[in-house]
Amino acid sequence: MVVHGSVIIEQGVTFAIIVVKPEVTNYTYRATKFRQEISHFFPRMPIILMSQDNNGVPHYYGRKDIVDFLKTVPLDKIPWKKYHIY
Repeated sequence: MVVHGSVIIEQGVTFAIIVVKPEVTNYTYRATKFRQEISHFFPRMPIILMSQDNNGVPHYYGRKDIVDFLKTVPLDKIPWKKYHIY
C-alpha cells in the first residue's frame, strides 16, 4: 500500500500526517481504526489524518493541539511524500 503523508517535527513534537478519503475522517470509528492499523509504521508519534472536501479545504482528525496548529499551515508548505507500507 502507498500512502501520502508527512512526518513533521514542530516545537519538539514529531507527528505524522496521513492523507485519507473523507469517508475516513467523517466517521470516528473509521478514523480510529485506520490510525490503529497504521500506527506501527509511525511508531511513538501522534498520527493526524487529513482529508479534503470538494472545495479542497483540509479536514484533520487527531490530537487537538496538532490539528489546531495544522489549520494555520498552508497545504503547499507541508513536505508531502509517498510512504510504501507493507
